[in-house]
Amino acid sequence: MMLLMAAGASAAVDPNFYIFLCFGQSNMEGAARPEAQDLKSPGPRFLLMPAVDFPEKGRKMGEWCEATPPLCRPNTNLTPADWFGRTLVTSLPENIRVGVIHVAIGGIKIEGFMPEEIAEYTKTAPGWMKGMLQAYGNNPYERLVTLAKKAQQDGVIKGVLMHQGESNTGDPEWANKVQKVYDRLLGDLQLKPEEVPLLAGEVVQADGRGQCIAMNKQIDELPKTIHTAQVISSTGCTSGADNLHFDAAGYRELGCRYGEKMAQLLGYKPVRPFIEMPKKFEVPADAVTAETTIPGNEFPKVDPQHRAYFRVSAPQANKVVLDICSKKYDMQADGKGNWFVQTDPLPVGFHYYFMNIGGVNFIDPATETFFGCNREAGGIEIPEGPEGDYYRPQQGIAHGSVRSIYYYSNEQKTWRHAMVYTPAEYEKGKKKYPVLYLQHGMGEGETSWTLQGKMQHIMDNAIAKGEAVPMLVVMESGDIKAPFGGGNNRQGMSDYGASFYPVLLNDLIPYIDQNFRTKSDRENRAMAGLSWGGHQTFDIVLNNLDKFAWMGTFSGAIFGLDVKTAYNGVFADADAFNKKIHYFYMNWGEEDFIKGGPLVQSLRDMGIKVESSESKGTAHEFLTWRRGLHEFIPHLFRNKK
Repeated sequence: MMLLMAAGASAAVDPNFYIFLCFGQSNMEGAARPEAQDLKSPGPRFLLMPAVDFPEKGRKMGEWCEATPPLCRPNTNLTPADWFGRTLVTSLPENIRVGVIHVAIGGIKIEGFMPEEIAEYTKTAPGWMKGMLQAYGNNPYERLVTLAKKAQQDGVIKGVLMHQGESNTGDPEWANKVQKVYDRLLGDLQLKPEEVPLLAGEVVQADGRGQCIAMNKQIDELPKTIHTAQVISSTGCTSGADNLHFDAAGYRELGCRYGEKMAQLLGYKPVRPFIEMPKKFEVPADAVTAETTIPGNEFPKVDPQHRAYFRVSAPQANKVVLDICSKKYDMQADGKGNWFVQTDPLPVGFHYYFMNIGGVNFIDPATETFFGCNREAGGIEIPEGPEGDYYRPQQGIAHGSVRSIYYYSNEQKTWRHAMVYTPAEYEKGKKKYPVLYLQHGMGEGETSWTLQGKMQHIMDNAIAKGEAVPMLVVMESGDIKAPFGGGNNRQGMSDYGASFYPVLLNDLIPYIDQNFRTKSDRENRAMAGLSWGGHQTFDIVLNNLDKFAWMGTFSGAIFGLDVKTAYNGVFADADAFNKKIHYFYMNWGEEDFIKGGPLVQSLRDMGIKVESSESKGTAHEFLTWRRGLHEFIPHLFRNKK
């Protein structure tokens, strides 16, 4: 909001309007993104006379407005001047207003503010600096003085704030050059040094790791050259990862120190404005990095109570939300650009999750990605105890392989992708193997059973124990990666994913039989699927009993099935069906929104032999389906019923 001074050409100077000139390089310009508390206007008592136009904010150069970030130029960030002004308006009587004029250029040497040097300096300035110089008419000092003279028509200049020196580190003449700039300012503005002190801030210390920390010795000795100079300590002011620029919390602290010193010099007791301090985020010592975390990252973590801990760097964000297990958590800022959160205890097993800024979901950059929810998604594994060893890799056993294959579909005239598991012994002979075609659910992909489902470990462990016969497992996308777009989806008459049916029958199965050592008759071919993959299993197997003899579903999306008439009455002759399907299995989760119990009972009432189980404590999730696969495979390709 623009806030123009009411004074016209004849208005008297307001002695209670205190004006301060701010200049320097990148730390005065501001390198940390403002956070929510920085963007709240401190009100009409803290004003800015912009040194450039701000078209997006409606600010005009030389016209007073409320001082909210950015103060320097469009696309700059938080500066010490922001919290300098907030501290002063908190410390000074309410009838006193504070105004700042702010000119700063990242990387500029003190010579860039010396009128006698600026022409040559502009010629030799690096390319990245030229645009910033041009914003001030290639003469930042002249811009500062011109606006200061205009401001003197409204109020009284009470001080000069400087943060500069990184680019002059080690220059023995730096203090003398600063004196020339300061003296020139006082002379051009007809000011007395005793009435307009110079406040110079130290550079980043970073606990001794500051890139230009050696410059602080010269800054600390500046009062020896300029008797009205005051040094503002940067001790304890936090910095960013570059150890060169302060972070947002560091700018707040340094700005408050500038303000406190100026309040003292003006004869007032310093009072700090309220600063929202980040809540301390504590992670218990027994929390461990999640197995789904990308190596080299500390978070996400999981503790023994199954609470998860997440951290993300988002310095420009005002709010970050974690979305996991059907609950959204507001993450907490630490004042350094990082956001943290601790969840409630989560169910064991695998869970997709997202982070959200401004309504846009994104993947936590610290976690492995998994295709789910119709897109790549973040995921976290909340570990079970020893009961989950059946889906974990084990030592001392032979391990199979998961191959990525591409095959040409004549049905669709395009190349398609599939994953194929081969047991460990496959490489050692000429034996032929039965095949399980295993489908994922809606919005997932051909990699889901291996990455989220741990299929290969379930198979390896079961085969090694003699619980399952060695077999191939083939996984394809099933044309159900995209969201459901409507259409007829009665069993046997599906639209969604039905384009995969002829591909499986006419392209994929022949390809597998031609390129792998398989037993290619129906007695050695099974199909199963989770959720919508279970729907596809019903549609394909029950319409093609000449090609499959084993079938299973895990939380199968089978809705409204009339068992008496479905699939041309396939269940009507139970004896014939039971002879053709040697093993029929269905499972679902105790908390699942898809319950298979009523369908199982109706099938049994028809005389259909179907085995089932309910996964205790799980919902529509991969732990349910891991358990289902583990219970299903021991019955495949063994003696017929």
